[in-house]
This record gives sequence, structure tokens and C-alpha cells, in this order.
Amino acid sequence: MTNRAYNFNAGPAALPLEVLQQAQEQFVNYEQSGMSLMEMSHRGAIYEGVHQEAEALLRELLGIPSGYKVLFVQGGASTQFAMVPMNLLQPGKKASFVATGSWATKAIQEAKLFGETAIAASSEADKYNRIPSLNEIVIPENSAYLHVTSNETIEGTQFAQYPDTGSIPLVADMSSDILCRPLDISQFGLIYAGAQKNLGPSGVTIVIVREDLIATPSMTVPTMLRYSTHAKNDSLYNTPPSFAIYMTNLVLKWVKAQGGAAGVEKANREKADLLYRTIDESGNFYRGFAQKDSRSIMNVTFRLGSEELEKKFVKESEAEGFVGLKGHRSVGGLRASIYNAVPLASVRALTEFMADFQKRNG
Repeated sequence: MTNRAYNFNAGPAALPLEVLQQAQEQFVNYEQSGMSLMEMSHRGAIYEGVHQEAEALLRELLGIPSGYKVLFVQGGASTQFAMVPMNLLQPGKKASFVATGSWATKAIQEAKLFGETAIAASSEADKYNRIPSLNEIVIPENSAYLHVTSNETIEGTQFAQYPDTGSIPLVADMSSDILCRPLDISQFGLIYAGAQKNLGPSGVTIVIVREDLIATPSMTVPTMLRYSTHAKNDSLYNTPPSFAIYMTNLVLKWVKAQGGAAGVEKANREKADLLYRTIDESGNFYRGFAQKDSRSIMNVTFRLGSEELEKKFVKESEAEGFVGLKGHRSVGGLRASIYNAVPLASVRALTEFMADFQKRNG
């Protein structure tokens, strides 16, 4: 198939072409049922099979041990910013955070609505261009949990390893880097991720939560915002986002075919290395925003010498079929999001464009 854009959108983001084609093939008549999956009851056997298969694949690909529930919920990571404190905060305890950038800040602001918060470490003084080192993180003893944002899409920084929090649960927003590399799930009390960057389309949010943390909340929490509601009902308490879960299932099958988490990590590192090498070897024409040891393998952020030049870069790149390279409005600059489904060929094309642009404007 020709005329596919070079898609570097930050989310909703690129999906594997073969997944889109498979969905297209199955769209009108799913498994000879005479209906689209979008039209089916979520209580029917066909949809339940898809739902269960998606959970089983997620468990297999992430190596989720027993003692954890996998939930499919709605509302994106932004709703999880509230659900986590609503469900996990106890009287006399604090919600503690590592402040790493725009998304961590939003999570902190939301938690403040429900109780006391504490900052265990912050890179704000460095304009969030790095992830605090593990020895900078000081967790208050009365913490209900420590929350980290695994990958900051806007600043282009990512945790290379996670803090050991002992008996205090570690909570992670992994919206933008879940399943980009193998993970030791047992380090975490709770992980959440909007699907629309690495797992599928927007509309479904994945929550992986240790069973001992699914308790009756200490505050009044609406039924739909309790983890226990979704855990008890296998994420079928209300109508789930069935089509988004079906698409996620197809993406998980695709990840498995790439060699699972280890296979996609190898591809992701190759893409990131190529792009960062182009930036680093440009003689300062392109300047990476994130400090080198905090660089994300999912979102590559960089600047040019002036805002005029950045505007020119965006305009010319768009004319060449590149989509989504403008940085987030809050920090400016340029950003290439290279999630699992972005092919190496797209990154190669981008580095060729960057070299040509430098030749003409350097």
C-alpha cells in the first residue's frame, strides 16, 4: 500500500499496517456472524472470547504474575490521575510523586484534590530535561504509594530503571512506553496506560493492579471509579470499549509476532539510536532536549537554532509526507514519536530529510 504518511504523532499514534488491514477485512462481518464486532453484545460469546484473549496476551507478553488483575477501563490516563488516589490514599498517608514533567505535574495536581501529596524527587530546576537519579528519590515514610511517570512524551525523557520502594507500592503511568521493552511487573503495585500510543486506538485504558491493593476505598468513591467494581466483573460491569479492546488484541498478536517485548525493544532501540545519532552528529545544528542518560526511546525531542527555522522544518517536513513533528505547544521545538508500530523505514526517511534540511539551511 503506497501513500501512507510517515506518522510520528504523539498519540493517537501509528498502528501496524497489517493490523489495520486485518481490522478492515473483519470490519463488516466478524467471524461469519453477519455483524461487525462493533454491533455485538459485550455479553455474547464472540466478544467475550476477544476480551479474554486480549487479557491473556497482555499477561503473556508482559509476564504478569498471578496475584495481579488486568482491567480494561475508560477515561484515559487522565481519569487514572484521580482513580489512583481515590482508591489507594488512606487517612494520615500521602501520595508521593517523582516530578518529571508535564504529565507527572497533571497527576500531582489531581491527587491534591483527594489528600496530601509529597514530592520525592523533582527535575523541575532542569526544565524537566532529565529523570532524577534513583539516589535522589527520598520517599516519605507515610506514603500510601510512590507515583512515577515512566516516560514523559512532551519532554522526551524516560526511566531507564525504576526505584525500589520496599513495602510502599510503586505506581506507574506507562501510557507512552508500556510494552516497548521487557518489564518486571512484580516491582509495581499498579500500572496504568492509555492504549493510544503503543497498544491500540484511543478509548481503552489498561490497569494492572496487585490484588491486595483492590480494597474498599477510605473515601466515598462512585461505583465506576472503584477498581473493585471492574475487578469483580472482569471489566464487564458496564459496556466496555469493545472495538478498542478488539484492536488492542490485534496489536498484541502483532507484538507477539515481532518476538514479544524483547523483539520490539531491539527494533525500538535501533530506531532511537539512528535518530539520536543524526542529532548528535549534526554539529549542533540539531540539539537534543533531554539529557543523554534520560533520553526516551519512544519520544525524541530536539531543537533548532531558532523558532523560525523550526517552523520551516515543520512546514517542509509536512510537504514531504511527515506528520506530527511539531513539539508540544507547552515546550515548543520538535518531537518525533517512534512508538512500537512506527517502522524503521519511516525513521530512516526522517533522518534523510534531516540531513538534507541541514545541508540547505546549515
